Order: sequence, then structure tokens, then C-alpha cells
Amino acid sequence: MGEQKDRMLRGDLYRDDDPELVAERRRCGRLLDTFNATASDQDAQRRAVLEELLGDIGEGSWIMPRFQCDYGYLIRLGRNSFLNYDAIVMDCAPVTIGDDVSIGPRAQLLTALHPVRDHALRRERWETAAPITIGDNVWLGGGVIVCPGVTIGAHTVVGAGSVVTRDLPEKVFAAGNPARVIETL
Repeated sequence: MGEQKDRMLRGDLYRDDDPELVAERRRCGRLLDTFNATASDQDAQRRAVLEELLGDIGEGSWIMPRFQCDYGYLIRLGRNSFLNYDAIVMDCAPVTIGDDVSIGPRAQLLTALHPVRDHALRRERWETAAPITIGDNVWLGGGVIVCPGVTIGAHTVVGAGSVVTRDLPEKVFAAGNPARVIETL
């Protein structure tokens, strides 16, 4: 493993233009091209591509095209979970999705971070990433954005269009921008 990939996986500043990382993203892109070009009745072909692409995909789980991600192998999808159309998972850090999770259309799970206070580093294309964890039996409504480093507790529901910037506990309904707990479930 090269230095930049090692730095990325540790959550340190890294450069994504590293040849090893570029090659891994291109491999991922080719697999996504195949996945996203499947016909609506090609479930077995989709599953085969996802098994090659993702770090893990549980029994009974599926993803609808158009699906986009950076690397694929940092995504773990539990059993009986579902990502609807147009999901974007920026997996520069691990993304762990539990069992029985439903993720609405056009949701975004974003692990990438860029320097906020140091514009010179930002201009030089340095970045970091922080993992996302989604507990069992979570439902993310359509268009939900989950920001880097967020954990969403089991049995939680996030309303459509919400932006989750901080951890959410188990068994709550949260909504808004930024998402806040509305009620306990």
C-alpha cells in the first residue's frame, strides 16, 4: 500500500491524485459503468457486480442504478438493506450500513473533507475523510445528505431532504438542515 492510500485510510491529510488511488477509482468506475448499464431485469448481473465492487453485501440487499461511489471496497452493506436510485457514496473512509436499512432516492453519504481554515492546503488538493456508520433498521428519506464522521443509531428515521451533520441517537425521528431530533420513536 502506498503512502497516500495509507494516509487516506488513517484519516490523515492525503492527495487523491496519487496513481494508486486514481487506479482504484478507475477500477471502481468501470464496475459502476457495468452496473449502471444493466437492464431492469438483470438482477443477477447487478448482484455479481456489487459482490465484486463492495467490501461486503449482505443477503437480500440490493442497490438500484444509477449508483456512484469512489472505491467501493470501503462500503459494507448489511442484510436486507436497500439503496434507491441515484445514491452517491463517497467512500474515502469506511461506510458501514447495517441490516434492514432503507435509503431513499438521491441520498448522499459523504466521507470526504477538505481543509476549512487552510486555503493553501485546499488549493493544493489535500483532503481527509471520516467514516459514516448507519445502524440497523434505519430509514433515510429521499435526498438525505449524511456528512463525514456521522453515526446514525439503530431504528432512527431521517426525514427527506435533511442534512445530517452530527450523530443521531437510536430510535428518533430527525429532520431539517441541519437535522435535529424531532421526536423519540
